[in-house]
Amino acid sequence: MAEKKKHLQSIHVPHNKNTVECETERMPIPDFVYISMSQHIGAPCRPLVKKGDSVKVGQPIGDSDVPMSVPIHSSVSGIVSGIEESRSDNGGKNTLVVIEADKKQELWEGIQAPKAGSREEFIQAVRASGLVGLGGAAFPTHIKYNPKNIQDVTTLIINGAECEPFITSDHRIMVEETENIIDGALLVMKQLGMQEGFIGVEDNKPDAIAALRSMIEQKGNPNIEVIPLRSRYPQGAERVMVYEVTGKTMDAGVLPADLGVILSNVTSIAFIGQYFKNGIPLIAKRITVDGDAISRPANVLCPIGTKIADVVEFCGGYKEPPKKILMGGPMMGRAIFSDQLPVIKNNNAILIFAGEQAWVKEETACINCGRCYRACPFKLMPTLLSSAVKRRDAGALERLKVMQCMECGSCSYICPARRPLSFNNKLGKAIVKEAQSK
Repeated sequence: MAEKKKHLQSIHVPHNKNTVECETERMPIPDFVYISMSQHIGAPCRPLVKKGDSVKVGQPIGDSDVPMSVPIHSSVSGIVSGIEESRSDNGGKNTLVVIEADKKQELWEGIQAPKAGSREEFIQAVRASGLVGLGGAAFPTHIKYNPKNIQDVTTLIINGAECEPFITSDHRIMVEETENIIDGALLVMKQLGMQEGFIGVEDNKPDAIAALRSMIEQKGNPNIEVIPLRSRYPQGAERVMVYEVTGKTMDAGVLPADLGVILSNVTSIAFIGQYFKNGIPLIAKRITVDGDAISRPANVLCPIGTKIADVVEFCGGYKEPPKKILMGGPMMGRAIFSDQLPVIKNNNAILIFAGEQAWVKEETACINCGRCYRACPFKLMPTLLSSAVKRRDAGALERLKVMQCMECGSCSYICPARRPLSFNNKLGKAIVKEAQSK
């Protein structure tokens, strides 16, 4: 690990980790699941089943011939009751395979622990598992693990930072599935020819750090080291994590593999550890359910495709009428329009608010305090970027390096005028891309 002279700029946000001591509860199988064919970056899958078909747990029900894609599997056994078109969480179109569960949970006959005798077989098995980045990005993992310069990649970084307020699902997996994490890390390092591994964990999770170090010792002290990190936001962002662990600067457009690194979320690594033992593909997800509208905040393991409303019902229902529903955290998560949407692979939290936390405070004039600049990990100047967005000045936006923005929301959070600076940066990136396409 390289020596760093200083840390990247960051902010403190309230942790509100209300569920940190809540052991994961396995939710009963719902009557119906609604499994989206668009759960990853890249081409959506086409359904492999039709109405009336019988399906079993782990059976592939969607796939695509496009490389940037992964298969999707049934999370329950039962009967396909329909193929529906619906609106997705981002407002686009979505195809859902609707399955009426028979509650028997019969495993598909094709399930068996994969054998990976070579790197190519390992990559194929990872694709077959349906794994995508479970930290929120939903990038197909078989693509990430197969960079063109794999011979130059020497370091695995496992992202155990969970810096978004409220969310504790990764924390729970570090204390509940510690062996799967270390087994998964050792397997990835072996198959990809990596020499060293680091697990970055914030120092406000001493139980997770202790559990991981103990398991590493039980495994004979392989070349994996737990790196305690400052409990700051956005510690878990990919480019921040790479810098804080290795000291290597990762500009926009640079891939971790270009720096000799592959970075995976801790839940993704734990899944690999499990998958190569029992062959069960990605069909369930551990999520944190919290917010002042929820009667009983909890960490829940639910079948992928479960309606959010069913998850809320398992958590005691609403104690107040919900006013805002978030998929993910309050900093980088997405506000959604209905609790009738299903849980997808990269969900790590459902946060539902009814009170003050649901309010959007009124924007006022900029007072030129400079807090947004001091909060930005990459020292961007959000107020100047915002002015350039208003002028639709693509040249100025490029000179101000708007593409460096990773939309962490630190500038918006810290702004006393409540200006939507991060959202403006997102618009600025779209303006630059539009200009470059002409």
